[in-house]
Amino acid sequence: MDVNAAVAAAAAIAGLCTGVIAMLAFRWSERDQARPTRSSMRPDINAVLPPGVDTVLSALRSSAVVLDEGDAVVKASSAAYALGLVRGGKLAVEPMLHMARDTRRDGEIRQVELDLPRRGTGRGEALAVSARVAPLGSRLVLLLVEDLTEARRIEAVRRDFVANVSHELKTPVGAISLLSEAVMDAADDPEAVSRFAGRMQIESTRLINLVQELIDLSRVQNDDPLEDAEPVRVDTLVAEAIDRCRHTASSKQITMAAGGTADLRVWGNRGQLAAALGNLVENAVNYSPARTRVGIAGRRVTAPGGDLIEIAVTDQGIGIPEKDRERIFERFYRVDPARSRATGGTGLGLAIVKHVAASHGGEVSVWSSEGQGSTFTLRLPEAAAPAPATAPRTHPTPA
Repeated sequence: MDVNAAVAAAAAIAGLCTGVIAMLAFRWSERDQARPTRSSMRPDINAVLPPGVDTVLSALRSSAVVLDEGDAVVKASSAAYALGLVRGGKLAVEPMLHMARDTRRDGEIRQVELDLPRRGTGRGEALAVSARVAPLGSRLVLLLVEDLTEARRIEAVRRDFVANVSHELKTPVGAISLLSEAVMDAADDPEAVSRFAGRMQIESTRLINLVQELIDLSRVQNDDPLEDAEPVRVDTLVAEAIDRCRHTASSKQITMAAGGTADLRVWGNRGQLAAALGNLVENAVNYSPARTRVGIAGRRVTAPGGDLIEIAVTDQGIGIPEKDRERIFERFYRVDPARSRATGGTGLGLAIVKHVAASHGGEVSVWSSEGQGSTFTLRLPEAAAPAPATAPRTHPTPA
């Protein structure tokens, strides 16, 4: 009896312990199921997106954002973050969010162009974008955003350029037309015919110069000067620029002097460099009063990326106002339009200089003081001097 009682008591105690352990295990399993896991807090993107969509979005040039049914961002490209479209896991642009909701509701593809504030700048510049929203499957919405800012800027430059060219061409063409009518009306007056014919010749020359500078500007913008690059002597470029303006300078009794250009060479296209330096010297002569001096000086300057050659053109002309110095290198911009018409300027010379300098890896700058003159400095990479030719080695004649 004692043995049986002891066995029964031990069995009861074991059953009680088993029940307690089972109850604790059940409680622990319920708590683990209720606890949020890392996978439930951050679901797998690849499991939500349709197969292959993630790869396609990564290859697109446009900024891409995928939204779920709760407007949460499921996938966003790095470009979308750079443009400021996504912030804190949400689509930050309200008009795009409304478009996404409308597309999710009716399944229609929508597209709109918007101007967004540019991030990180304290200025009122706008970012022009084109947004396109389309359904992606049954629950997701795809948003593609294309940055149109640069395209808008290029279009504005092209539109202004066409307008300026049309205006500049219209002036001499209209003048020639009126002068030709005046010549016909004054057929019986030789003196008037001679006067009108002289004016026609001036306007024709102005028209020819304008067309030529348009061709030069188009050439320097489209051609790669380094394809035909060669070492070019600076003194040769200076001599050509002086010869180009010698007649005008002589008629105004302007003295042209050059110095410091010996043994200096620059690397680039000889024709474009000659045109750029010629434009600087021509401007200095045209905008200088009579009996003044135009100087051209060259020197070598040490720079971190390699030595540079500086060619400075200095005049004693009217100078450039401070408010106009940042714009004088723009196409068709003139400080004094009336004086430019009198000198035959087209407003393209300095624009050509700027493009030539930039395409050759250099730059052009200006210093000026009203009433004292101006100095334009052209900086270009130096070309190494050619190695001296070695005399052929002679062998002694055997006895």
